[in-house]
Amino acid sequence: MAKKSGLGKGLGALGLKKDAKKEIKQPAAPAPVELKEGEVVRELALKDIRPNEKQPRKTFDEDSLDELKDSIRQYGVLQPILVKKSDKGYELIAGERRYRAAKLAGLKTIPAIERKFTRQELTEVALIENLQREDLNAIEEAQAYAHLMKEFSMTQEQLSGKIGRSRSHIANFLRLLKLPERVQESLVQEVISMGQAKPLLSLEDNELQQKAANYIIDHELSAREAESLVAKLKKDPSLLDEKGKTQKQKPQSTADVFMADAEEQLRVFFGTKVKIMPGKKRSKIEIEFYSPEDLSRIVETIHEFHGNDVARKTELLRQASRKFIT
Repeated sequence: MAKKSGLGKGLGALGLKKDAKKEIKQPAAPAPVELKEGEVVRELALKDIRPNEKQPRKTFDEDSLDELKDSIRQYGVLQPILVKKSDKGYELIAGERRYRAAKLAGLKTIPAIERKFTRQELTEVALIENLQREDLNAIEEAQAYAHLMKEFSMTQEQLSGKIGRSRSHIANFLRLLKLPERVQESLVQEVISMGQAKPLLSLEDNELQQKAANYIIDHELSAREAESLVAKLKKDPSLLDEKGKTQKQKPQSTADVFMADAEEQLRVFFGTKVKIMPGKKRSKIEIEFYSPEDLSRIVETIHEFHGNDVARKTELLRQASRKFIT
Protein backbone atom coordinates (compact mmCIF):
# COMPACT_ATOMS: atom_id res chain seq x y z
CA MET A 1 0.00 0.00 0.00
CA ALA A 2 1.55 3.32 -1.06
CA LYS A 3 2.26 5.92 1.59
CA LYS A 4 0.13 9.05 1.59
CA SER A 5 2.27 11.98 0.64
CA GLY A 6 0.70 14.95 2.37
CA LEU A 7 3.67 17.06 1.29
CA GLY A 8 1.92 19.50 -1.05
CA LYS A 9 1.59 22.24 1.55
CA GLY A 10 5.18 22.08 2.71
CA LEU A 11 6.58 21.88 -0.83
CA GLY A 12 4.55 24.82 -2.07
CA ALA A 13 5.73 26.98 0.82
CA LEU A 14 9.35 26.31 -0.10
CA GLY A 15 9.07 26.83 -3.85
CA LEU A 16 8.84 23.19 -4.91
CA LYS A 17 5.98 22.04 -7.12
CA LYS A 18 3.03 20.34 -5.45
CA ASP A 19 2.92 17.31 -7.77
CA ALA A 20 3.86 15.04 -4.86
CA LYS A 21 1.85 11.98 -5.95
CA LYS A 22 3.53 11.90 -9.33
CA GLU A 23 6.97 12.19 -7.79
CA ILE A 24 6.38 9.40 -5.28
CA LYS A 25 5.35 7.04 -8.07
CA GLN A 26 8.66 7.84 -9.72
CA PRO A 27 11.13 8.14 -6.81
CA ALA A 28 14.15 8.44 -9.10
CA ALA A 29 12.95 11.83 -10.36
CA PRO A 30 14.02 14.89 -8.34
CA ALA A 31 11.46 17.35 -7.01
CA PRO A 32 10.82 20.02 -9.69
CA VAL A 33 11.90 23.53 -8.71
CA GLU A 34 9.89 26.55 -9.79
CA LEU A 35 11.84 29.66 -10.70
CA LYS A 36 10.86 32.67 -8.63
CA GLU A 37 10.88 36.19 -10.04
CA GLY A 38 14.42 37.28 -10.86
CA GLU A 39 15.90 33.77 -10.60
CA VAL A 40 17.81 32.08 -13.42
CA VAL A 41 19.42 28.69 -13.96
CA ARG A 42 23.18 28.99 -14.35
CA GLU A 43 26.19 26.70 -14.39
CA LEU A 44 28.18 26.69 -11.14
CA ALA A 45 31.55 25.06 -10.54
CA LEU A 46 31.15 21.89 -8.48
CA LYS A 47 34.28 22.79 -6.50
CA ASP A 48 32.50 25.95 -5.24
CA ILE A 49 29.56 24.00 -3.80
CA ARG A 50 29.61 22.32 -0.41
CA PRO A 51 26.97 19.85 0.88
CA ASN A 52 24.24 20.92 3.27
CA GLU A 53 25.30 20.12 6.84
CA LYS A 54 21.62 19.85 7.77
CA GLN A 55 21.00 17.15 5.15
CA PRO A 56 18.91 14.48 6.97
CA ARG A 57 19.97 11.75 4.57
CA LYS A 58 23.20 10.12 5.74
CA THR A 59 23.37 7.06 3.47
CA PHE A 60 23.41 6.99 -0.34
CA ASP A 61 22.94 3.77 -2.32
CA GLU A 62 26.08 3.24 -4.42
CA ASP A 63 24.31 1.30 -7.17
CA SER A 64 21.72 4.05 -7.50
CA LEU A 65 24.45 6.70 -7.69
CA ASP A 66 26.25 4.68 -10.38
CA GLU A 67 23.06 4.53 -12.46
CA LEU A 68 22.54 8.26 -12.08
CA LYS A 69 26.21 8.88 -12.96
CA ASP A 70 25.80 6.92 -16.21
CA SER A 71 22.60 8.81 -17.02
CA ILE A 72 24.32 12.15 -16.41
CA ARG A 73 27.23 11.18 -18.66
CA GLN A 74 24.77 10.42 -21.45
CA TYR A 75 22.15 13.15 -21.00
CA GLY A 76 23.65 15.66 -18.57
CA VAL A 77 21.97 17.00 -15.40
CA LEU A 78 18.37 17.59 -16.49
CA GLN A 79 17.08 19.16 -13.27
CA PRO A 80 19.01 22.03 -11.62
CA ILE A 81 20.07 21.77 -8.00
CA LEU A 82 19.12 24.40 -5.42
CA VAL A 83 21.85 26.39 -3.62
CA LYS A 84 22.30 29.41 -1.38
CA LYS A 85 25.19 31.86 -1.36
CA SER A 86 27.69 31.37 1.49
CA ASP A 87 30.98 32.90 2.61
CA LYS A 88 32.94 30.14 0.87
CA GLY A 89 30.94 29.85 -2.33
CA TYR A 90 27.60 28.06 -2.31
CA GLU A 91 25.79 25.71 0.04
CA LEU A 92 23.73 22.87 -1.42
CA ILE A 93 20.06 22.96 -0.42
CA ALA A 94 18.40 20.31 -2.61
CA GLY A 95 19.80 17.82 -5.12
CA GLU A 96 22.64 16.08 -3.30
CA ARG A 97 22.29 12.88 -5.36
CA ARG A 98 22.68 14.88 -8.57
CA TYR A 99 25.61 16.76 -7.03
CA ARG A 100 27.39 13.54 -6.01
CA ALA A 101 26.65 11.74 -9.28
CA ALA A 102 27.85 14.74 -11.32
CA LYS A 103 31.18 14.64 -9.47
CA LEU A 104 31.44 10.89 -10.10
CA ALA A 105 30.70 11.51 -13.79
CA GLY A 106 33.65 13.89 -13.95
CA LEU A 107 31.63 17.06 -14.56
CA LYS A 108 33.20 20.40 -13.64
CA THR A 109 29.96 22.40 -13.48
CA ILE A 110 26.29 21.74 -12.69
CA PRO A 111 23.07 23.69 -13.45
CA ALA A 112 21.86 25.44 -10.31
CA ILE A 113 19.36 27.96 -8.97
CA GLU A 114 20.56 30.34 -6.27
CA ARG A 115 17.98 31.22 -3.62
CA LYS A 116 17.95 32.90 -0.23
CA PHE A 117 16.95 30.69 2.71
CA THR A 118 16.71 31.12 6.45
CA ARG A 119 18.50 28.52 8.56
CA GLN A 120 15.18 26.85 9.36
CA GLU A 121 14.01 26.80 5.73
CA LEU A 122 17.35 25.29 4.73
CA THR A 123 16.72 22.32 7.03
CA GLU A 124 13.06 22.00 6.07
CA VAL A 125 13.57 21.91 2.32
CA ALA A 126 16.30 19.25 2.61
CA LEU A 127 13.92 17.11 4.67
CA ILE A 128 10.93 17.66 2.39
CA GLU A 129 12.89 16.80 -0.76
CA ASN A 130 13.96 13.48 0.74
CA LEU A 131 10.49 12.70 2.12
CA GLN A 132 8.91 13.39 -1.26
CA ARG A 133 11.31 11.02 -2.98
CA GLU A 134 11.14 8.50 -0.09
CA ASP A 135 14.93 8.50 0.14
CA LEU A 136 15.23 8.48 3.94
CA ASN A 137 15.33 5.32 6.00
CA ALA A 138 13.11 5.24 9.09
CA ILE A 139 15.84 6.37 11.52
CA GLU A 140 17.03 9.22 9.29
CA GLU A 141 13.45 10.44 9.04
CA ALA A 142 12.96 10.19 12.81
CA GLN A 143 16.25 12.00 13.50
CA ALA A 144 15.30 14.76 11.06
CA TYR A 145 11.99 15.30 12.87
CA ALA A 146 13.74 15.34 16.25
CA HIS A 147 16.37 17.80 15.00
CA LEU A 148 13.81 20.25 13.61
CA MET A 149 11.74 20.14 16.80
CA LYS A 150 14.75 20.69 19.05
CA GLU A 151 16.64 23.19 16.88
CA PHE A 152 13.65 25.45 16.26
CA SER A 153 11.58 24.72 19.41
CA MET A 154 8.67 23.24 17.45
CA THR A 155 5.92 20.96 18.70
CA GLN A 156 4.79 17.92 16.73
CA GLU A 157 1.71 19.90 15.68
CA GLN A 158 3.81 22.79 14.36
CA LEU A 159 6.15 20.44 12.51
CA SER A 160 3.15 18.68 11.00
CA GLY A 161 1.94 21.98 9.55
CA LYS A 162 5.39 22.77 8.17
CA ILE A 163 6.07 19.54 6.29
CA GLY A 164 2.58 18.23 5.59
CA ARG A 165 2.87 14.97 7.55
CA SER A 166 0.23 14.02 10.14
CA ARG A 167 1.12 14.41 13.80
CA SER A 168 0.55 10.69 14.42
CA HIS A 169 2.98 9.86 11.58
CA ILE A 170 5.65 12.08 13.15
CA ALA A 171 5.02 10.68 16.64
CA ASN A 172 5.33 7.07 15.44
CA PHE A 173 8.69 7.76 13.82
CA LEU A 174 10.03 9.65 16.85
CA ARG A 175 9.29 6.62 19.03
CA LEU A 176 11.79 4.58 16.99
CA LEU A 177 14.59 6.64 18.56
CA LYS A 178 13.80 4.93 21.88
CA LEU A 179 14.97 1.58 20.49
CA PRO A 180 18.49 0.30 21.33
CA GLU A 181 21.25 1.68 19.10
CA ARG A 182 21.93 -1.70 17.48
CA VAL A 183 18.26 -2.06 16.53
CA GLN A 184 18.32 1.46 15.10
CA GLU A 185 21.43 0.56 13.10
CA SER A 186 19.60 -2.50 11.74
CA LEU A 187 16.85 -0.16 10.54
CA VAL A 188 19.42 2.12 8.90
CA GLN A 189 21.01 -0.85 7.12
CA GLU A 190 17.51 -2.11 6.21
CA VAL A 191 18.24 -5.46 7.85
CA ILE A 192 14.94 -5.02 9.67
CA SER A 193 11.88 -3.08 8.49
CA MET A 194 9.83 -0.53 10.40
CA GLY A 195 6.94 -3.01 10.45
CA GLN A 196 9.19 -5.58 12.13
CA ALA A 197 10.76 -3.08 14.54
CA LYS A 198 7.67 -1.17 15.66
CA PRO A 199 6.27 -3.99 17.87
CA LEU A 200 9.54 -3.96 19.88
CA LEU A 201 8.55 -0.59 21.36
CA SER A 202 5.98 -2.28 23.59
CA LEU A 203 8.76 -4.24 25.35
CA GLU A 204 10.05 -2.28 28.35
CA ASP A 205 13.53 -3.80 28.58
CA ASN A 206 16.17 -2.71 26.03
CA GLU A 207 18.01 -6.01 26.32
CA LEU A 208 14.82 -7.91 25.56
CA GLN A 209 14.15 -5.59 22.61
CA GLN A 210 17.59 -6.43 21.22
CA LYS A 211 17.10 -10.18 21.75
CA ALA A 212 13.76 -10.03 19.99
CA ALA A 213 15.27 -8.02 17.10
CA ASN A 214 18.05 -10.59 16.71
CA TYR A 215 15.50 -13.41 16.65
CA ILE A 216 13.36 -11.58 14.07
CA ILE A 217 16.41 -11.07 11.83
CA ASP A 218 17.87 -14.57 12.29
CA HIS A 219 14.55 -16.32 11.63
CA GLU A 220 13.41 -13.85 8.94
CA LEU A 221 10.06 -13.25 10.65
CA SER A 222 7.40 -11.21 8.89
CA ALA A 223 5.94 -8.09 10.53
CA ARG A 224 2.92 -10.09 11.70
CA GLU A 225 5.15 -12.86 13.07
CA ALA A 226 7.22 -10.21 14.87
CA GLU A 227 4.04 -8.91 16.49
CA SER A 228 3.16 -12.43 17.62
CA LEU A 229 6.66 -12.96 19.05
CA VAL A 230 6.47 -9.74 21.05
CA ALA A 231 3.04 -10.70 22.41
CA LYS A 232 4.52 -13.97 23.70
CA LEU A 233 7.57 -12.21 25.17
CA LYS A 234 5.32 -9.85 27.12
CA LYS A 235 3.78 -12.88 28.78
CA ASP A 236 7.07 -14.75 29.19
CA PRO A 237 10.25 -12.59 28.89
CA SER A 238 12.40 -15.71 29.32
CA LEU A 239 11.06 -17.24 26.11
CA LEU A 240 14.26 -16.52 24.17
CA ASP A 241 16.58 -17.62 26.97
CA GLU A 242 18.03 -21.13 26.92
CA LYS A 243 16.01 -21.93 30.00
CA GLY A 244 12.88 -20.51 28.47
CA LYS A 245 13.37 -22.51 25.28
CA THR A 246 13.40 -25.81 27.17
CA GLN A 247 10.51 -25.08 29.48
CA LYS A 248 7.29 -26.86 28.68
CA GLN A 249 4.73 -24.33 27.53
CA LYS A 250 1.32 -24.42 29.15
CA PRO A 251 -1.37 -24.81 26.47
CA GLN A 252 -3.63 -21.78 26.09
CA SER A 253 -7.41 -21.97 25.88
CA THR A 254 -9.19 -20.65 22.79
CA ALA A 255 -10.41 -17.64 24.78
CA ASP A 256 -6.86 -16.87 25.98
CA VAL A 257 -5.50 -17.10 22.45
CA PHE A 258 -8.22 -14.76 21.16
CA MET A 259 -7.61 -12.29 24.00
CA ALA A 260 -3.87 -12.26 23.36
CA ASP A 261 -4.41 -11.76 19.63
CA ALA A 262 -6.95 -8.96 20.14
CA GLU A 263 -4.68 -7.26 22.67
CA GLU A 264 -1.74 -7.44 20.28
CA GLN A 265 -3.74 -6.06 17.35
CA LEU A 266 -4.89 -3.11 19.47
CA ARG A 267 -1.32 -2.51 20.66
CA VAL A 268 0.00 -2.39 17.09
CA PHE A 269 -2.90 -0.18 15.98
CA PHE A 270 -2.43 2.39 18.76
CA GLY A 271 1.36 2.09 18.93
CA THR A 272 1.35 1.77 22.72
CA LYS A 273 0.60 -0.69 25.52
CA VAL A 274 -2.97 -1.98 25.54
CA LYS A 275 -4.44 -4.32 28.13
CA ILE A 276 -7.78 -6.15 27.93
CA MET A 277 -9.27 -6.86 31.35
CA PRO A 278 -12.21 -9.27 31.04
CA GLY A 279 -14.82 -9.34 33.80
CA LYS A 280 -17.92 -11.36 34.57
CA LYS A 281 -20.38 -8.59 33.65
CA ARG A 282 -18.21 -5.81 32.31
CA SER A 283 -14.79 -5.77 30.66
CA LYS A 284 -12.31 -2.96 30.11
CA ILE A 285 -9.65 -1.99 27.58
CA GLU A 286 -6.80 0.03 29.06
CA ILE A 287 -4.74 2.16 26.63
CA GLU A 288 -1.56 3.72 28.00
CA PHE A 289 -0.25 7.15 26.99
CA TYR A 290 2.76 9.07 28.23
CA SER A 291 2.09 12.73 27.42
CA PRO A 292 -0.69 15.04 26.18
CA GLU A 293 0.82 14.80 22.69
CA ASP A 294 0.80 11.00 22.89
CA LEU A 295 -2.88 11.11 23.86
CA SER A 296 -3.60 13.44 20.93
CA ARG A 297 -1.79 10.98 18.64
CA ILE A 298 -4.00 8.12 19.86
CA VAL A 299 -7.19 10.17 19.40
CA GLU A 300 -6.04 11.22 15.91
CA THR A 301 -5.32 7.57 15.06
CA ILE A 302 -8.91 6.68 16.03
CA HIS A 303 -10.30 9.53 13.92
CA GLU A 304 -8.20 8.54 10.90
CA PHE A 305 -9.26 4.91 11.21
CA HIS A 306 -12.91 5.92 11.66
CA GLY A 307 -12.89 7.79 8.38
CA ASN A 308 -11.48 4.95 6.30
CA ASP A 309 -14.06 2.19 6.19
CA VAL A 310 -16.93 2.28 8.70
CA ALA A 311 -18.73 -0.77 7.32
CA ARG A 312 -15.62 -2.94 7.41
CA LYS A 313 -14.77 -1.91 10.96
CA THR A 314 -18.34 -2.50 12.16
CA GLU A 315 -18.27 -6.04 10.79
CA LEU A 316 -14.87 -6.74 12.35
CA LEU A 317 -16.07 -5.50 15.73
CA ARG A 318 -19.24 -7.58 15.42
CA GLN A 319 -17.16 -10.69 14.69
CA ALA A 320 -14.85 -9.95 17.59
CA SER A 321 -17.80 -9.49 19.93
CA ARG A 322 -19.28 -12.83 18.92
CA LYS A 323 -15.96 -14.57 19.64
CA PHE A 324 -15.69 -12.83 22.98
CA ILE A 325 -19.23 -13.73 24.05
CA THR A 326 -18.89 -17.37 23.00
